[in-house]
Amino acid sequence: MKRNLFFHLKAYFGFSRRESKGFILVIPALVILYSIPSLYDWSLQKHSIHLYEHYENKLDSLLQNGWEISEYVGVQSLIQQDSSNKKRNLPASRTAVLNKLDFNEADSIVLQIVPGIGQTMAGRIVKFRDNMGGLHDREQLLDVYGMNPELMERVFEYFTFRPGIQEKININHMEVSDLARHPYISYGAAKVIVAYREQHGPYKSPEDLLEIKIFNENWLERLRPYLVF
Repeated sequence: MKRNLFFHLKAYFGFSRRESKGFILVIPALVILYSIPSLYDWSLQKHSIHLYEHYENKLDSLLQNGWEISEYVGVQSLIQQDSSNKKRNLPASRTAVLNKLDFNEADSIVLQIVPGIGQTMAGRIVKFRDNMGGLHDREQLLDVYGMNPELMERVFEYFTFRPGIQEKININHMEVSDLARHPYISYGAAKVIVAYREQHGPYKSPEDLLEIKIFNENWLERLRPYLVF
């Protein structure tokens, strides 16, 4: 069979035996390359189904706990009838209207229900929020790479914002790697902060950081709410 294949390749395409061998070796690679788009589409479809099931489970959980969903980020049309049916079975005293979810508790999957926020952006938002230790102003979200005012407003159409800082920076005890995790402190800035502290002693106030010439008032004002001494 192999000889027949070589014969046909030579007869129809003028391939030498060496060229025929090369052609045969290339065929599996071509098949794999041809299959990649189909496999990618299958993977995306599977991921979308997983997300849908995740959202559906969250909604069912809320409904079972006695909430009437009047608005839930673009998917209300999918659950409107189910919500109405379940609402009839709920005692009037337990019926409430849930318009928005808590931004501080949203994970990267839930954030993707906002139009315009995909997996990458949702991951950036959660990482930024958690590394900050909490947000005291919703406009801090504009510091996330790729965020713009329109998208930020869209986020808070679907999520409530509760200002609050849960974790602060102990500037006199944290080391370089710990300081550099904060989005407002680069690794280079963290090294300078620690070096200055070791040379001049503990910082006593936020203004002491301005003795380091690479820092300015604008930077300090952004960082000030997170500092403890």
